[in-house]
Amino acid sequence: MPEGASLSLKLPMSTHGRGFPLLLLHGFAGSRSSWDALAPELAKFSTVVAVDLPGHASAPLPSNRGEEGFFEVVDALAACTEGPMDVLGYSQGARLALALALRHPKRVCRLVLESGTAGLSSEEWRLKRRAEDEANASLLEEGGVASFMDAWKKRPLFATQERLPLEKKQALEERRKAHSASGLAGALRCMGLGVQPNFWPLLCGLRVPTLLISGEEDIKFTSLAQQMACALPFAYHAAIPGSGHAVHLELPGEWQEVIKDFLEE
Repeated sequence: MPEGASLSLKLPMSTHGRGFPLLLLHGFAGSRSSWDALAPELAKFSTVVAVDLPGHASAPLPSNRGEEGFFEVVDALAACTEGPMDVLGYSQGARLALALALRHPKRVCRLVLESGTAGLSSEEWRLKRRAEDEANASLLEEGGVASFMDAWKKRPLFATQERLPLEKKQALEERRKAHSASGLAGALRCMGLGVQPNFWPLLCGLRVPTLLISGEEDIKFTSLAQQMACALPFAYHAAIPGSGHAVHLELPGEWQEVIKDFLEE
């Protein structure tokens, strides 16, 4: 997979801490503020670089949609630091983190993928998912963010988040609804699972130490993590008991310990 040349997309970011740079990539409808409660602990041993992904908060969308837009985003992420970095991504961010390591292998030293996937292995599945992503983009544009997010949070994937303390749930909802409909719709069209290439055949060649994190109650993504761990040469899978899709949000203490052990090892 050749490295791209398009690095014109500038992503808003915040940086603090000391030591080796650690790039944090949030999930769909998140933002760099998603990491605010976790960044101080991570900053004790890393320089934390948190970005707003395209279409989120004030981050611009790439000039292209589809696969070209996807790689435009990946190339912009590669330009977030001057030298090599560790990369940590959640869900949508985990897919981009994996793409970054595959497309710019000299830029990534260690990789942490929380609730991620290497893509859809069938072109038929990718076409179906692109249609679903486009339908959701249209719903956003027609009905607005608030209505869309009220339905989004009811997906079975996020059921365990109902156990969050009220304050955390309110902050999560406010963060989701703070985005623009056009931004999130554009994000689906350039970073959705349907436009992501199938990276499964490339995993065997990735020589980056990788930590795969999943919530034990998230059956689908725990299974995906197990499959990825078998395909990656240098991978370790941690399934966190008592957690679902968003381990960093549901059990932040356990999440931080696993991350710290991996990065300090």
